[in-house]
Amino acid sequence: MSVARPETASPARPSARTSAASAPPPPSPSPSPAPSASPSSSPSPSSRALDWRIRFGALSLIWGFSFLLIKVGTEGYAPFQVTLGRLVFGTAVLAVAMLVRRERPPRGARTWAHLAVAAFFLNALPFSLFAYAELTVPSTLAGICNATSPLWGMALSLVALSEDRPTRRRVAGLGLGFLGVLTVLSAWQGFSGLDLGGTAMALLASLSYPVGWIYVRRTLAGSGSSTLSLTGSQLLLGTVQLALVTPLFTSAPTHFPLLPTLAVVALGALGTGFAVLVQYGLVSEVGPTTAQMVTYFIPVIATAAGVFVLGERLSWNTPVGALVVLAGAALTQSGPRSRRRSAGRSGGGKGSDAGNHP
Repeated sequence: MSVARPETASPARPSARTSAASAPPPPSPSPSPAPSASPSSSPSPSSRALDWRIRFGALSLIWGFSFLLIKVGTEGYAPFQVTLGRLVFGTAVLAVAMLVRRERPPRGARTWAHLAVAAFFLNALPFSLFAYAELTVPSTLAGICNATSPLWGMALSLVALSEDRPTRRRVAGLGLGFLGVLTVLSAWQGFSGLDLGGTAMALLASLSYPVGWIYVRRTLAGSGSSTLSLTGSQLLLGTVQLALVTPLFTSAPTHFPLLPTLAVVALGALGTGFAVLVQYGLVSEVGPTTAQMVTYFIPVIATAAGVFVLGERLSWNTPVGALVVLAGAALTQSGPRSRRRSAGRSGGGKGSDAGNHP
């Protein structure tokens, strides 16, 4: 879900100073390190390790279940309504966090203009595409399509970011990843049994994230505002965009079914708001390289949730292809240790992943 980030093309959510409104999805931004605690109050290494692992697992579960929540939400609401509700509740959570931390919104018309573009590519567009896709494709397939974001990111960064140089390993990972996509889609059977329109929308949603990450990296990396401030403002702009578009395509709901309503609230408050705060804490504590590993657990959890909770059918090629996609994505993110540290400092982030999240 959602404002996301691998280092390539910043698939970890926007830049060091961007939002993570998500999505996915993918690696995370690199917020300013938290001030170190005094020796008397700092937890022991073992307790700290347990603490971050628990939060890492919680983040994986929240983003992995996002695709199930989208599916349930669309059973009672139109896709645009699901996306609008998601952004409203996600923005509310980050607004409260900004008030508690006394963060101020960013200044400058140019910064807000860049955030509006980032909100479109990292929130409004991918969130809506996933919601429409899940009208006709299983949540398991949507979750696996989301895992292709690092592949799209690497391919785009080779063109748009001069500092990202291809290596044999990364190019091999790109090819392996897309071979996995073809396996998931049963290409040798002519894509039989798939809704091509829904599948295409899910893949386009995954492509939208790295487009947004690259844009953020090129335009907002030098912003003087905090990551939380930029992320909250970005989600607010995404909410405004959906609030303007939704009435043009749907009518106001006449009733509010319980389960779909709870799904939308959880999708926004947990998957698009709270998860971003958890992700920033992880990046600050264990670094972006470790924090971004959550990306590779999302499709696994999304598949398990779809099969065991929603009763979706699973063919052999789906998990096999998903593993190949993840292996390819991991290879595209490999590189010299020094480059990875540099990428982590400059931040890649699901900038607006606030939601990559899926």
